[in-house]
Amino acid sequence: MVFQLENLNLVRAEANDMKELIEYIAKSLVDQPDAVKVTEVVGDRTSVIELSVAEEDMGKVIGKQGKTAIAMRTLLSAASMKQKKRTILEIVD
Repeated sequence: MVFQLENLNLVRAEANDMKELIEYIAKSLVDQPDAVKVTEVVGDRTSVIELSVAEEDMGKVIGKQGKTAIAMRTLLSAASMKQKKRTILEIVD
């Protein structure tokens, strides 16, 4: 039983790391880092990370032709492969 609880805490820590990764990247890109909000919905095999920034910073997070958002999603995907989970990044208004 203790082994299972330790594994559960490890999974939560790794999921929290991905949330912190997105938060760190977003706060580094925007002019108003205090307006950055990151929430996470965790499922069995899939997690959804929702990123919200100030309206005037939306273009900085998305980037030209969406390249910054694609790069963030690529990093998130690579980080979540270790857990054998799928993590989706949604940038919300």
